[in-house]
Amino acid sequence: MIQAARTQQQLGVALSRYRKKQGISQAELGSRICKRQATVSNLETAGSATLDTLFVVLSALELELVIQSRRKFDILKFGEIF
Repeated sequence: MIQAARTQQQLGVALSRYRKKQGISQAELGSRICKRQATVSNLETAGSATLDTLFVVLSALELELVIQSRRKFDILKFGEIF
């Protein structure tokens, strides 16, 4: 599954979804990365963490960060609908 994140909060929500999908609690993830549960919670709710913590979490969840150009959606002109 590909998940776009354009804000810190969206990134946090995406990480939370992947963690829950794997059946891992915040406390367990924190233990795996040698961080407190509060650190994981802060990352997931506010999207706030150091880059080091972010990459450790990505690794622990077997995820990777991909940088790509932002997609632009085509907007149909009203006349093209009919």
